Amino acid sequence: MVKSDRRAFLRNSSYAAVMGGAMPFMFSCSGGNNTGKETAIEASPTSAQAEPFFKISLAQWSLHKALKAGQLEHLNFAAKTKELGINAVEYVNQFFKDKAEDTAYLDEMNQRVADLGMKQLIIMIDGEGGLGDLDDRARMKAVENHYKWVEAAKYLGCHSIRVNAYGEGTADDVGTAAVDGLGRLSTFAKNRDINVIVENHGGHSSNGSWIANVMKQVGMDNCGTLPDFGNFCIKHKEGSRDCLEEYDRYKGVAEMMPYAKAVSAKSHDFDADGNETHTDFVKMMQIVKDHGYTGYVGIEYEGSELGEEEGIVATRKLLEKIS
Repeated sequence: MVKSDRRAFLRNSSYAAVMGGAMPFMFSCSGGNNTGKETAIEASPTSAQAEPFFKISLAQWSLHKALKAGQLEHLNFAAKTKELGINAVEYVNQFFKDKAEDTAYLDEMNQRVADLGMKQLIIMIDGEGGLGDLDDRARMKAVENHYKWVEAAKYLGCHSIRVNAYGEGTADDVGTAAVDGLGRLSTFAKNRDINVIVENHGGHSSNGSWIANVMKQVGMDNCGTLPDFGNFCIKHKEGSRDCLEEYDRYKGVAEMMPYAKAVSAKSHDFDADGNETHTDFVKMMQIVKDHGYTGYVGIEYEGSELGEEEGIVATRKLLEKIS
């Protein structure tokens, strides 16, 4: 059970400040899509409650069942997000996969979001090839496949595209290939002011140390990470989604945070007090805060006990409670 004094730590100070005997601080944030500046003021019993150090967005995958079933149209995703109390969206390309170069369609997306007073942050890209493919020709094809999504992200005012750095081979070989693929794509994206970000999303990328090492070798300001609170399975049962071995999620997020351009708050199940049962959100958000992150934290609900909308709201309330 998450105790109220632990929530107070997250709201008012970092663990280091508390352990060092420093006075509590309250933070206010400002800034753009993925960064913000913090201004510290001394907390007092009469101080107004601090603003959260982060902002909340919604990853489109949270509603993938409704979208795939035709119960929700892609163009209505932003309006549904607004109904759920969230003002920024993160898209998944498969829900408008043939529209990357359709400017009329993208104009409609822009207009609907503008009418709602919302922001578009990220396009998560799947199905365009692995940027860590060991085959040079296949890897270059994957890089080129992503160009249209970089352009679409720019057109929509997003700050990043999320890509997959997967490939078949040893960790070292795939890492070397990923450095090449990510570097090439990031060079293209840099001229368009778009970030290329890697999520822990299966294979070697579910190892936080591996991703951090790849980021160091790429060494480009617009190439970063999207730490996901889940997705740290590094070995599955053969022919199954069951995980046999999981990388420590708290260690993995901490390793990815120095390069983070976004954060994904993965959730599945909740206890009677509204706490996520697979991830200690207080501990995880403290890691996020301790790395100076003040951007958006995207809700990605993947549970089955609650409906999609209920799960999104439960995750939003949990983030708000510990902010």
